[in-house]
Parts: sequence; C-alpha cells; structure tokens
Amino acid sequence: MDFVNPTKGKLTLALVAQDLLDYIAEEPQEDYKIIIGSDSQNKESRLKTTFVTALIVHRVGKGARYYFHRRSRPMVRNMRQRMFTEASLSLMLCGELRELLHDQQLVQNLEVHLDVGQNGATEPLIKELVGWVEGSGYEARIKPDSFVASKVADRYTRI
Repeated sequence: MDFVNPTKGKLTLALVAQDLLDYIAEEPQEDYKIIIGSDSQNKESRLKTTFVTALIVHRVGKGARYYFHRRSRPMVRNMRQRMFTEASLSLMLCGELRELLHDQQLVQNLEVHLDVGQNGATEPLIKELVGWVEGSGYEARIKPDSFVASKVADRYTRI
C-alpha cells in the first residue's frame, strides 16, 4: 500500500513509519499524537467511490506531517456501508501501524477520526462506529473534532 506525502512523494507504509519516527526524533521533548481518518466521495461519472485514508503525526501546538492513501472501488451508494468502510480502512491502518511501531509508546493512544456528526444523515451511526473504534482500543473523534477525516482525507477524495 503506497502513501503520498506532499513533500516526499510516494512512500510505503514502512517508510511512512520511519519518516514519522524521524519527525518525532527532531524534537523528542514535544507531545505527539498519531491520528488516522478516512473519507469517501462518489464519482457518478465513473461509477466509483474514492476512499482516502489519512495519517497525521501531530506535534501538539507546533505543526504536523501527513500522509494519505487513495483507492477506488465500485460505487458504494449506501451511506451506512460507506461509513463502515471508512472506519474499517482507518482501523486496518491502525493495526498495521501498531505492528510496525510495536515497541513505540506512540501507538498507545492512536486516535481515529470518523466522518460522522450530530447534524446530518450520519447521526444514527455515531454510537455504533464510536463503539467499534473504542472497542478496538483506540480513541474516537466525531465532527466537529474529526478534522483528519473531514478536512485532510476529504480534500484528497475530490482530486
């Protein structure tokens, strides 16, 4: 699975993990969060749904570095299915990252940003999705606090 970083270009997940560790090593005394979120966009003209999963290493109060992976699948029209697919992609990345960084304290508080919120069609899904993420051992955030899904990943679904 290839990721893209706007500065470094295409990277494998192993290279993303190393870059993330190198970024942290630059200022190890700072606080860091690793946040993962996914979003999707239907492309009616191509009968495809584009899914983007973004990973951010946030140097709290002092910037961040991000990476994203884009994939297309046959059109997913069902909102529930799309939201659960987004959450699944984020959780899979959490698991893969946890394996790569198994000895790192960073993975103890991975955060998953879900593209659901109290206002809109996704509201009925919040309890299930948050329960799934938290039951998997990660912190869950929803809109308006889920900026990785609703801003970063969203940006790259539209390209």
